[in-house]
Amino acid sequence: MSALPVVVVGAGPAGLMAAYKLAQSGVQVLVYDHNKAPARKFLVAGHGGFNLTHSEPVEEFVHKYTHPHIQQVVKEFDNVSVIKWLESIGIKTFVGSSGKVFPERGIKPIEVLNAWVEALKRLQVCFFSGYKLVDFDEEFAYFSRGDSIESVRYGRMILAVGGGSWSKTGSDGRWTEILSRKNVNILPFQAANSGYNTKKDFSILEGQILKNVQIRFGDIIKKGEVLFTRYGIEGSPVYYMNRYTRKENFPLTLTLDLKPSLTVEDIAHILRHSRKISETLKSKLNLKGAVFTLLKLLDKETFTTADLLAKSIKNYPIEVTGLRPIEEVISTCGGVDMDEVRQDFSLVKYPKVHCIGEMLDWDAPTGGYLLQACFSMGHFCAQQIISQQDNVSVS
Repeated sequence: MSALPVVVVGAGPAGLMAAYKLAQSGVQVLVYDHNKAPARKFLVAGHGGFNLTHSEPVEEFVHKYTHPHIQQVVKEFDNVSVIKWLESIGIKTFVGSSGKVFPERGIKPIEVLNAWVEALKRLQVCFFSGYKLVDFDEEFAYFSRGDSIESVRYGRMILAVGGGSWSKTGSDGRWTEILSRKNVNILPFQAANSGYNTKKDFSILEGQILKNVQIRFGDIIKKGEVLFTRYGIEGSPVYYMNRYTRKENFPLTLTLDLKPSLTVEDIAHILRHSRKISETLKSKLNLKGAVFTLLKLLDKETFTTADLLAKSIKNYPIEVTGLRPIEEVISTCGGVDMDEVRQDFSLVKYPKVHCIGEMLDWDAPTGGYLLQACFSMGHFCAQQIISQQDNVSVS
């Protein structure tokens, strides 16, 4: 039997990285996507600050992932590897104050993508836009294009078709119908890295940020910035709490520590020896701006009683009623059950078909961890295919 190409379905970060690694090793790669242009979600994500990975040591880095196999894959193609790869395609990076890794100042997301696509084209990767996967079997992938159906024979196929959020970018989750028909277990999509709806109206604080606060749910604590919105709260420590709360029954209460550097007793002592609460909060405790406005929303007795106010500063209750709709969240968990894939991400029921990226059931916080995992999975999957080299066209 003559050797056949690797067909990559989905031109997002995971799929493009797999294509790059395969083509670099001389494998013939065909990339199909139902959008007119590649990596639309990749570009949209860049609008909010284009952090491509994170600079923390890999030993700490991997613990951000909920699944042990994803942790191992990230170790094998880690954040240092991603930075070196970016440099190899002409994208220099820098580390921000938060430890996030960004393209060098002045480099726009579209420039990163263009450099990547040009590198792929130099490696003779072929792109096919406007092709929507409608089915596959053990030999062929079937795509709709306009009113016609086209079949493409593959040696291996990599599905990197995304999760269920931001459908306007093409990440609509409709591929679940195809895999469900083939008895692949698909877990319902759930909002991940999502803001919370709050019971209380915080619209007076909309757009304002609480800096250097800690958010707590039970024994779980995360420090960072909390942003108030028209519906509730957002921010990286808020997103981090998602994995611990999504299985709970809403409403539930999160608490904010508005002054992590001091104890309740320290704060109470300062407040007891003050004549004007408001002035002391601002001048001695440095609780100004959004924090002060938040505290002013407390009932009068709590705000004017030193011990009660101190407890509220350390444990400010935020009752949340649920996560935001999947359509608008940064990422989703759910999708292909990890038990349905082997170590090389091939489907147990279809050994020549691999699933990578957000379509698998795993989770990680924002801050570069999501993209890193997609890069790592693409690289790892490609490496596995190269090492097996069965029925794959290599020039």
